[in-house]
Amino acid sequence: MYCLRGEPEPSRAEQILRYARRQKVIQMNVTLLGMEGDSDLQFLLQGGDLLKVLSPSWKKTRYFRLMEDCKTMWRESKRTFKDSATCECCGPSYPAAFSLDDISAVRMGRQSEGLKKNTKDQVEGRCFSIMFKGRRKNLDLIASSDEEAKQWFTSLQKVLSNRNHLNVQQKTEHWIFSCLRKADKNKDNKMTQSELKNFLRLINIKVDDDHAEMLFKKCDKSKSGYLAGEEIERFYDLLTHREEIDVIYGTYAKTTGFMSPQDLVAFLMTEQREKATLADAQNIIQKHEPDDNAKEKKLLSKDGFLMYMHHPEAVVLNPDHREVYQDMSRPLNHYFISSSHNTYLMKDQLRGPSSTEAYVRALLKGCRCVELDVWDGSDDEPEIYHGYTLTSKILFRDAIESIKEYAFKTSDYPVILSLENHCSVEQQEVMARHLSSILGSALVTSPLGEGMPTDFPSPEELKGKFLIKGKRLNKLEASYAPEAAESDDTDVTEEDDESNNEDEDEQKEEEKRKVRKKLKLAKQLSDMVVYCKSVHFHGFEDARRNLSFYEMSSFKEKKAMGLAEESANAYVHHNMDKLSRIYPSGSRTDSSNYNPVPLWNAGCQIVALNFQTTCTDMDVNQGRFLVNGKSGYILKPAFMRDAATEFDPITLTRGVWLKHKTLHVLVISAQQLPKVNNKKFSIVDPLVRVEVYGVPADVAERQTAAVGNNGFNPAWNESFQFDVYTPELALVRFTIEDHDFTSGNEFIAQYTLPFNSLNMGYRHVPLLNKNGDVLPSAGLFVHIMVVDGE
Repeated sequence: MYCLRGEPEPSRAEQILRYARRQKVIQMNVTLLGMEGDSDLQFLLQGGDLLKVLSPSWKKTRYFRLMEDCKTMWRESKRTFKDSATCECCGPSYPAAFSLDDISAVRMGRQSEGLKKNTKDQVEGRCFSIMFKGRRKNLDLIASSDEEAKQWFTSLQKVLSNRNHLNVQQKTEHWIFSCLRKADKNKDNKMTQSELKNFLRLINIKVDDDHAEMLFKKCDKSKSGYLAGEEIERFYDLLTHREEIDVIYGTYAKTTGFMSPQDLVAFLMTEQREKATLADAQNIIQKHEPDDNAKEKKLLSKDGFLMYMHHPEAVVLNPDHREVYQDMSRPLNHYFISSSHNTYLMKDQLRGPSSTEAYVRALLKGCRCVELDVWDGSDDEPEIYHGYTLTSKILFRDAIESIKEYAFKTSDYPVILSLENHCSVEQQEVMARHLSSILGSALVTSPLGEGMPTDFPSPEELKGKFLIKGKRLNKLEASYAPEAAESDDTDVTEEDDESNNEDEDEQKEEEKRKVRKKLKLAKQLSDMVVYCKSVHFHGFEDARRNLSFYEMSSFKEKKAMGLAEESANAYVHHNMDKLSRIYPSGSRTDSSNYNPVPLWNAGCQIVALNFQTTCTDMDVNQGRFLVNGKSGYILKPAFMRDAATEFDPITLTRGVWLKHKTLHVLVISAQQLPKVNNKKFSIVDPLVRVEVYGVPADVAERQTAAVGNNGFNPAWNESFQFDVYTPELALVRFTIEDHDFTSGNEFIAQYTLPFNSLNMGYRHVPLLNKNGDVLPSAGLFVHIMVVDGE
């Protein structure tokens, strides 16, 4: 069959046949999604014209439609829409398409930076934006009417929600079915041996000819030379069979091949180390057993057991830690705070674009401290960008509006606005007006309670509030003693002080210093700084004697790392009374990151990373703040809040922090790993790396051997043991890499979580891609055991 690209117009009979095939595929996918007869899904499958917006002058009509796989949105520039975007000989390549799994959100109205800049107010009701995960640009669209825009918004929201609520088995079925359709080159709903081999490559597994022939013959009961109907179902069952689950299930399924509530309780208590009752077991059966007959008899089948094992309450992360479970009534400085550096940047800090969307993405990830580098702009409107570079600019006002809108979508706890202020007094006054008018009563402009405070308020007391971190003309005490003189320290900048710029060009530094000497601080902006007054650091003793609790210093990573290594206990004590902010070195022009763990070990609260950069350090940061409801606040261990503590993460002398544990990890298998590239014959050779992060004595890593040519269901069955001495500061990271002899291994997926949030027993580990987003069907299967060390 010829490729549709350049192919003559199909005959009427061919059109009818293709339409019938397409309808059959749609029906199968609609059934898998459980959305039979849903009008919103039908609307997306029908599709329609939308105006795509790139600039004030570039607005062009594009036709959008949900493809028959019910997961791919396809678009073309002309309304003329041939029956399928699928190349009959190449499969559905969809060059102008995107997967619904790549969408992070759909926003109604002119909410995106692009729509605000490129459209007028009168089209507000017709606008909506599709926001993507990772660094992909937003898709800004205008419908022909308000009603149509609402229909697109509602329909996309419903289908996205439905896909997100599919269980792992349903996601796997949908994915495998899509691959089967792609492998069926001639679309006859039959699978030849050649197509079977192509299908196996698509799902990331390579088998030799003999094994492929064996699989094929095992399923080809009709001896027809192809698989169809129940034979394909048989092939699917063989493919997805998990021997490791059979062994576990068979050990405890004592009741005529099924698990009774008593059997399930035995499994939960013996293997999973959970306290479980018969009532708990019966609830699990009612919730997860797909077979009504088994459910009626209060029995759990193997399918039901597997569905339960994939459920969030049974995976490796302790389900209690998914919600806010820590005491949130302690002073603010008793918490690690999820923090961003150069938050406005989408890429590097030399030429990268600045965008309000960068603030949105950081806040939606739970970030609670964002940075704003503010400079004088045109028309008396302050601008945000990375000074003395070619990064683009955004208005300070627009950034504050975006922060206000998205600050509390993920977490209710306070957001700190870290101002790196380079503005003239006049534009600082404009900044103050914007902060006041946009944030309103949510902005903390005076201490909570009566009288001069002696300590920070708690995250609980500050829910829904914004704090300004920046320079202040005088001490807070002056608010209660008006006769107090203003400080002589009117240098409004913070990060760029001479002690913190050893990596930058001296001549450029001298120019910066000359500019700073001319800058003064506006009283309106100064008065907004209450609990986070920025001051220079002159040593721990000076800070102890001369600084109030609310006066905090920022440290460049090199300085902070040195203190954390050479004066760790002093740093821990400093951070009991005050806040510390750490930020990356100026030499990191590519917006790379540093390892935050040694700074957390020293009690530093605001360890700021470049959220726009995907790397191991950001993965570890995401793992630290994965728990406690993703609130962005993690309570420091008690020994880091005790004024008499002798804790030193480097020397690790005896104390309450020493709780020696031995971690046993059995890496069993993985499921549905993605390819690292889209080359037709590219199959991954996965290995698993297990790492412990924490105090130096706990840092360790082990790795499995690589499994050749199998990303679909690789098995390792390798055991590792780790000694962990300070579990309250430790994190565990599972990384899967594609082994390569000739070059470095390539990243496939990872998952990082706090050591004390591990669930014991047989557990599935969710897997995240390099952007920190969940891979829908992929997973790692392990056995975890934590015992007291000797």
